[in-house]
Amino acid sequence: MNHMTHEEDALRAQIASMLKAGLKTEITPFPEDSNAFAQLLQRIREEAGSDLEKKLVISGFTDYPMGEDQQRCQECMYYLNHRRWCDLPELDVPVEPDWWCRLWRI
Repeated sequence: MNHMTHEEDALRAQIASMLKAGLKTEITPFPEDSNAFAQLLQRIREEAGSDLEKKLVISGFTDYPMGEDQQRCQECMYYLNHRRWCDLPELDVPVEPDWWCRLWRI
């Protein structure tokens, strides 16, 4: 196992632990258009920066699928399957396939 994978697994476990402990994240409102989506990304850049917990809160992370369609990271356009990673530049964090956030896009 390479060094990077170990670090990513540790960070993924840290995020899982924060969510399991009941971290209150902003799952609503879901950005209904590209303007709302862009505003959310701007908020993450301005308010969270590299603060992991703030990123998770603003983006509305959950450790379970959401919505009628049971949306989850695995089906999101930003999800890197081989790495279990969110490639959205504002987030750029390791994730589990069954997690979700309100920046979900298909």
